[in-house]
Amino acid sequence: MNPLINPAPDGHRGTTALSVNLNKVALLRNTRTIGIPGVTHAATLALEAGAHGITVHPRPDERHIRAHDVHDLAALLKAWPQAEYNIEGNPLHNLMDFVRAVKPHQATFVPDSVEQSTSDHGWRFPQDAPRLAPLIEECRALGVRVSLFMDPEPAQMAAARAVGADRVELYTETYARAHAAGQAAAVLPGFTATAQAALREGLGINAGHDLNRPNLTDFLRAVPGVLEVSIGHALIADALELGLAETVRGYLRSIHRAQAPAT
Repeated sequence: MNPLINPAPDGHRGTTALSVNLNKVALLRNTRTIGIPGVTHAATLALEAGAHGITVHPRPDERHIRAHDVHDLAALLKAWPQAEYNIEGNPLHNLMDFVRAVKPHQATFVPDSVEQSTSDHGWRFPQDAPRLAPLIEECRALGVRVSLFMDPEPAQMAAARAVGADRVELYTETYARAHAAGQAAAVLPGFTATAQAALREGLGINAGHDLNRPNLTDFLRAVPGVLEVSIGHALIADALELGLAETVRGYLRSIHRAQAPAT
C-alpha cells in the first residue's frame, strides 16, 4: 500500500486530491486486440506514484473505457481503500447503470451528448433540475457522492446545491486556453467567484478539463477550496515523455507548490 495516500477517503488533509483519468489509456488499447496498455496496470502505476484516485468516463459507444474496465477498476481499488473511484458520465445515458453496480465514491454528472468527442459545457438551472434531482437522490441513497459538471458561473451554485449535489466540478477549458495565451488573469476572477459562491452554499469543489502541469499551480493558488482535480488528456500526454509514475509525481508537485506558503 502506498504510504503517501491519506487514510481519509473524502479528505486529504488540506491537499487537493489528484484523480487520474484513464480514458486515453483505454483509447490507445482499443486500437489493437492484445490488451495493452492495460487500464488496471496504469491505475496501479498511478496509485503507487501517489495519485489519490482514479477517474473513468465510460461512454455508451465504448470508444475508450469499456464496461469491463469499470468493474475491473472497482475490483482493483478494493486493495487501495484510501483511494477514491470517480465515474463520470451522463446520468441520462449509461452512467447510472455503473453507479448502481459499482457504487463508486463519487459520480460526476456530465451533460455530454452521445456524439460529443469530449465534454464542453456544464448543467444549466433551472431547466436541468427536474431530470437530475431524482438521480442525485438515488445516488445519495446508495452512498455515492454526486458532483455536477458546471460552468464557472457564480449564480448557478445555489441551484446546484438546491438540486441535491454534494460538489461541483468546475469546467476549466476556458481557463486553460487563456493560460496558454498568457491571459489567465482575465478569466481567473470568474473561477474564484464561482468557488466562493459554491463554498457559501456548502458545496465541495472539484475541477477538471485541460488542466496540466503548466497551469495547475496558478489555478489552485487563485481558486479557493478545490478538493480534487481530475486530469487525463494532458497527464497521459506527459506520460509519453516522462513515464506515468514520474508524471503523476510531477502533478503532485504542482499541487504542493500551490499550497505552499508564499515566500
